[in-house]
Amino acid sequence: MDVTGLRIAMFSGNYNYVRDGANQALNRLVEYLLRQGAAVRIYSPTVAEPALPPMGEIVSIPAFAIPRRPEYKFPLPIPGAVKQDIAAFRPNIFHIASPDMLGHGAVNLARRLGQPAVASVHTRFETYMRYYGLAFMEPVVEAILRRFYRRCDAIFAPSDSMAQLLLEQRMNYNVGIWTRGIDRAVFNPDARDLAWRRGFGIEDDVPVIGFVGRLVMEKGLDVFSDTIDRLEARGVRHKVLVVGKGPAREWFEQRLPAAVFAGFQEGPDLGRAVASMDMLFNPSVTETFGNVTLEAMAAALPVVAAIATGSASLVQDGVTGRLVPAGEAEHFADALEFYCSSREARREAGKAGCEISRRYGWDEVNQELVDGYLRVIRDRAAGKLPR
Repeated sequence: MDVTGLRIAMFSGNYNYVRDGANQALNRLVEYLLRQGAAVRIYSPTVAEPALPPMGEIVSIPAFAIPRRPEYKFPLPIPGAVKQDIAAFRPNIFHIASPDMLGHGAVNLARRLGQPAVASVHTRFETYMRYYGLAFMEPVVEAILRRFYRRCDAIFAPSDSMAQLLLEQRMNYNVGIWTRGIDRAVFNPDARDLAWRRGFGIEDDVPVIGFVGRLVMEKGLDVFSDTIDRLEARGVRHKVLVVGKGPAREWFEQRLPAAVFAGFQEGPDLGRAVASMDMLFNPSVTETFGNVTLEAMAAALPVVAAIATGSASLVQDGVTGRLVPAGEAEHFADALEFYCSSREARREAGKAGCEISRRYGWDEVNQELVDGYLRVIRDRAAGKLPR
């Protein structure tokens, strides 16, 4: 079998109604699969006005809004009519992108139909507990995730560091890599636009510290703002540029009243915004890859990031940026002060990061997942996987 023989039933709790790195990766994957001749059908909750135009055909799954985070939905069990639709589609592999009720139901159905099920890991859900005052629940959430992932034939991590963590957590012992790509037509140093910066009142010679992403507390906004407080206390000349939107924007604006909030950007506008920064600061520990880190590297920016899954596989400490223990605002401030104080250091780190980013192309990384699909199907047919 080759890619044209694949019939993939994909299950996601959020395929396109919120714009984030995981959803964009899934949509790029589906576009690639369809372009290569595979058959794909997506099962996900839907909304009237999605954030992304969906690639492929979506079958809507009933869901309810998550309390305190109504922009996200929690899918309900697979209805009987949808199970009939799945059976009629005749998938030969199930791809599950979220370990929720829909994902558990999809694994059950795959077992009943005698087909392999794989899961892609996009978020470290267990770490979310610490942002809601429930850190004591992390071991419980980790155990729930382990039960789900170990029922899959294989799981795919977006980075080597995340794959190693999954093995250490005993989530599954068949762990492959499906990394992320970069659109170099959008993210590149030539997109830098000082005139655009001036429109926000940013002087050309002021080092700009950038934040890119959804404005939610799980992105480490508290650590980011605490670090900026320390820079200001030291008298380090800088400007903060925030790109993104989300429910924590008002909180972030109050914490950083001197920052520039450029709002949501996409496509070439996002590429321009990133390239117009002088460094990226990414203190988050919840990502499994860190698309924004790779985008910044492609734009020739040094990256200061937490030592966490994803970033640890992309950032070379002392070469393309600095890796700092999570939550260490004082050490983050040291790293940012270093790059704020040296144009040459920024140039050297940015050049190195830009060179590394050339290894990541979307078609190449998506083909690696296709090869993984085919391997899992062959192994199940040969009786090498547990049933």
